[in-house]
Amino acid sequence: MEVELLWPRVWQMACRLEEIPQRRDFVEYEVLDQSIVVLRTDDMGVRAFQNACRHRGVRIVEGRGTCESGFTCPFHGWCYGPDGRNTFVPQARTFAEHNLQPEDINLTPVRCEVWGGCAWINLDDDAPPLRPCIEPFATIQDAWKVESLRTERWYACRLPVNWKLAEEAFVEMYHVVETHPQLVIPGRYPPRDGRAIDPRTLIDAEIHYLRTMSEGMDGMVHANDVRIAEGLRDIELPADPTLAMSIWQRQLNDAVVSWHRAAGSDVPDLNDLEAQGINEPMGYCFPHYFVLPMYSAASSYRFRPLGPEETLMEIWSLARFPEGREPEKPTPPEPWECDDPRWPPIPTQDFSNLPRQQRGLHARGFQYMRLSERAEGHISNFERTVDGFVAGLPYERLLPALESINLNPLDRPVVDIDL
Repeated sequence: MEVELLWPRVWQMACRLEEIPQRRDFVEYEVLDQSIVVLRTDDMGVRAFQNACRHRGVRIVEGRGTCESGFTCPFHGWCYGPDGRNTFVPQARTFAEHNLQPEDINLTPVRCEVWGGCAWINLDDDAPPLRPCIEPFATIQDAWKVESLRTERWYACRLPVNWKLAEEAFVEMYHVVETHPQLVIPGRYPPRDGRAIDPRTLIDAEIHYLRTMSEGMDGMVHANDVRIAEGLRDIELPADPTLAMSIWQRQLNDAVVSWHRAAGSDVPDLNDLEAQGINEPMGYCFPHYFVLPMYSAASSYRFRPLGPEETLMEIWSLARFPEGREPEKPTPPEPWECDDPRWPPIPTQDFSNLPRQQRGLHARGFQYMRLSERAEGHISNFERTVDGFVAGLPYERLLPALESINLNPLDRPVVDIDL
């Protein structure tokens, strides 16, 4: 039912714009049995078409490339311009007139909009525009200037689990102590009784955490930002734990911003984000896109179902570069298996749980997931929103639910989404 009632009705992140940097560059975006061509236009806009020749349905492209003179179907040679219009039908006189009506033989357009350095598509002509469907995620990430981020590394993983289980492994912190013990760093959290701390211990623990996140996620905290933090190792902090942490974070934020702006990069004022209450480590956009900003950089995730119990998860390591020094067009990754030894430590740990969960859900004695209402509330909110789409509810009912879940999902409580 998701194939018919969910995925065709939602806005999906189809590609990063740096994948199609030049006029007439294109990429193929696939989700389940649908294939869409996303194309950079001559005026540097973006448009999309269904990837099917109007003759006998053959996909006109595979993968990515540049269509200098348009597209040609590899089967019988029907031709289409970059605007999707049919430009040539071989032996056209052999067809009945009703089969070659001009308005019927152009590539079928797909709704496409641009936001946040990405192209988004929606297969439903009646869906609301992109922006209302991705708020308040979009406004928060605009403040983070996500459009300025560029790909440093790009990975893909084939996970032997349902796509919803795959996503749900990353939307709560309840699993961190057991799954990622290296992130439980002594001295990083203030004593519960409020007693004084050794500021040196706090600073060492914070730098240890930043380095662990940088190495464990291959760049969620950029190596440059770790070096900036190490340069602050000798600052003076008070013994009061709350005040010490506040001063440390403000000084680190200022140092990161100053360093990157001096280098010519477009970076937000991190302390201003903190003042607005949006300096958060994760943003979620239903149904399949995540941004995890930390200081100057970010990780980003995209999930797509490949089958009932198979998911493609992509991970981008994103960074900021001075204008004119951005990386070349990123190369699409070959998907690795979830147990591939090349994965960094943190994804390796996360992936290890998922096949075991998928198999465990088939146990005859398993009834349902018993979720923590405070620590795992997003999972409940997310699943009920999926149910709303599958039930075929109208968009006026679904938009308020999207606004309730397009947020930082970590430690979100269960909320009434009126579905």
